[in-house]
Amino acid sequence: MKRLPVAIVAVLVVLAIAAFATGGFGLWRGGDKGLTLYGNVDIREVDMAFEVGGRIDEVAVEEGDRVKEGDLLAAVDPARNRDRLAQAEAQIAQAEAQLARLRNGNRPQDIAQSRARVAAAEAALANARAAYTRREPLVESGAVSRNVWDQTRAELRRAEAQLAEASQAASLASAGARSEDIAAAEAQVEAARAQRAAIDTDLGDTKLEAPVDGTVVTRAIEPGSLVQPGTTAFTIAIDRPMRVRAYVAEPDLSRIQPGMKVVVRADGNSKEYQGTIGYISPRAEFTPKSVETEDLRTDLVYQLRIVVSDPDDGLRQGQPVSVSVPQARAAAEG
Repeated sequence: MKRLPVAIVAVLVVLAIAAFATGGFGLWRGGDKGLTLYGNVDIREVDMAFEVGGRIDEVAVEEGDRVKEGDLLAAVDPARNRDRLAQAEAQIAQAEAQLARLRNGNRPQDIAQSRARVAAAEAALANARAAYTRREPLVESGAVSRNVWDQTRAELRRAEAQLAEASQAASLASAGARSEDIAAAEAQVEAARAQRAAIDTDLGDTKLEAPVDGTVVTRAIEPGSLVQPGTTAFTIAIDRPMRVRAYVAEPDLSRIQPGMKVVVRADGNSKEYQGTIGYISPRAEFTPKSVETEDLRTDLVYQLRIVVSDPDDGLRQGQPVSVSVPQARAAAEG
């Protein structure tokens, strides 16, 4: 059997390589190799601030410390709020005592005293009427002067008025407080209790606690310093669950779906992290400048969120990553 010339063999080898590289010159395609996306590890942080001002009494954490939800971060001196709380307690006691007095009404001694005043007024009125009756026939004859008669009539009117006044006072003493006065006293008690509750809240706010698990990345206060409400004291990075924000080009959108497994890789880190596509944005946007892809910057992309199931300290917030989707549908299906 004759051997083929070397030139022909070389040409056949070149054609085979070209056919393999181009998928049979476009006539056939090999198996799909999946899809590669690009993005960054999400930066998730929470700024912590006191809701009350004061002097820092204690700082319990340093930058870099890991904290659990509920851990104490720092505390403001509570002395001033404790004094306010004691004052509020006294105001509640005063308001409750006033309400009890109105609800209980007058003491039996007060009622008896008012009735005695009625009796005294009745006796005075009886004397005034007797004097009036005795002197009235003597006026015409001149036995009683006009001045004495005028004084007698004035005494009678005064005695009648004093009896009416004493009777009304006795009635009020027996009836007790008005319902409106009791309602007002009840409102005063509720206002005092609400004031105490607000001070209780302020006292609790003198302690700053971690709202979530995370790592302290910024500490902006020191013991003894004065802080104002709302001024950031700490920044906590939330690294669990760890999320990756990646982007898929519009032509590849139909190749993926939520729930697909992915592999996350970071530059300089040989570990492959496992993750799951959790969310795909329903809205298109232009490629963010922080995402490096081979496509043009003006291409439309869709944001997706990936939850990493096995994160460690090898992945840092803000770090650029590449995301492989082995289960991506073939491009022809899109």
